[in-house]
Amino acid sequence: MFKRITLFLATNLAVLVLLSIVMAVFGIDPATNAGLLVFAALFGFGGALVSLLMSKWTAKRFTGAQVITQPRSEVERWLVETVRRQAQAAGIGMPEVAIYDAPEINAFATGANRNNALVAVSTGLLRSMDRDEAEAVLGHEVAHVANGDMVTMALLQGVLNTFVIVLARVVARAVSNFMDRDMGSMAYFAVVVVLDLVFGLFASMIAMWFSRQREFRADAGGAALAGRHKMIAALERLAQNQGANTLPRQIAAFGISGGIAHGLRRLLMSHPPLEERITALRAASPEQLREGVLA
Repeated sequence: MFKRITLFLATNLAVLVLLSIVMAVFGIDPATNAGLLVFAALFGFGGALVSLLMSKWTAKRFTGAQVITQPRSEVERWLVETVRRQAQAAGIGMPEVAIYDAPEINAFATGANRNNALVAVSTGLLRSMDRDEAEAVLGHEVAHVANGDMVTMALLQGVLNTFVIVLARVVARAVSNFMDRDMGSMAYFAVVVVLDLVFGLFASMIAMWFSRQREFRADAGGAALAGRHKMIAALERLAQNQGANTLPRQIAAFGISGGIAHGLRRLLMSHPPLEERITALRAASPEQLREGVLA
């Protein structure tokens, strides 16, 4: 929790400092932009927080995940008991456990807080992985929950959204001030649209960079909860079967497996390449594995 709050405050401080510098460079009085800051904060954080609060409902709706309320088979009983044991070890509330129908090997975790989460696995995972590998994947997802990754990503996205909204309009206003009234109004709206897209792309790169770091940490957490050899075996199995990902965009970043990209497209990947994750996990110290789960 402390690290999550520290990240949030540090990011906010950095944004405020940068905005102050930009306003000073363009000669804009911050007192006249209070409405813009309020507008940006409401829309920037509003969308991110609404998405967070609706994350479980959205995940169930878009994947068709069926929550296991009463286990009907030995596999379902094993899933529930494994998640229960890992949640207790990680010091979080028992998540809902669900299965969704998809051919690829995947799983995801989501939820508004670490005591009200959802952990779901695909039918493809249950068909393709043995118990040890599946246990490690569940540990990876429980680690995401224990580390508050869904909340942290929402806060970070809110800060980035606010930054994009404010900076695009500040720069557009400065550009329009060099033109006459009619041309200035047209230029303002044109520049806002372009800069929303450009700054939004850079904001996505920042969010995806953080997502990739979070995956390394969740791998360490999965190793701490299930065993390093099981987590490595699970990642190696994913590497052998990596292909299409049918998870909706809204929750794709919280799956165990991501896509494959090269060059500049790697900057927009939510997951590091699997070979890098395996290498990092092999090299991690026991202390780093324990730090992968915040109890």
